[in-house]
Amino acid sequence: MTIPNFITIGRFILVPVVVYALLSGHMAWAFIGFVVAGISDGVDGIIARQMNQRSELGAYLDPIADKFLLVSVFVVLGILVELPLWLVLLVVSRDALIVMAVLLGAVMGQPIEMRPLMVSKANTVAQILLAAVVLGELALETMFGSVRTALVLLTGILTAASAIAYFVTWLQHVGGPEAMDDNTE
Repeated sequence: MTIPNFITIGRFILVPVVVYALLSGHMAWAFIGFVVAGISDGVDGIIARQMNQRSELGAYLDPIADKFLLVSVFVVLGILVELPLWLVLLVVSRDALIVMAVLLGAVMGQPIEMRPLMVSKANTVAQILLAAVVLGELALETMFGSVRTALVLLTGILTAASAIAYFVTWLQHVGGPEAMDDNTE
């Protein structure tokens, strides 16, 4: 077990802490937990690269920890009516569909090597920024006004675009020329 893996496990542990803080009205603690989780994500990546501590386990755990945090925060912010329901449903549905596509590909004997697309990376940045802005507003008892609205729209557009891009990539993977040849034999 590497140091980056321990840091990633710490990020998993932070998720229920952030959720509890949000649901119990301790917005400053929720914001601090979210920021610490974000910083730890950067730190574990730096350590993994600089100290040559990359691992297969870390390659799986790191993105799962990130998604677990983001989806959990989005769901709770939706429950608290701080984010629109349509956006929460879009974010959760996109991630659920990606997981199902990966599992289905494995069951079909066509495992999918997950490589983040550029639109997906932009989507993740938008989701993180939106969550940070909303949590910051709640913690600091202030409003960033049109910044939140713009980030909601941008996140919605990028989430939908990312879902479509992954769906097209998945269709090409499982239904590409090789799959067609296998089905005609």
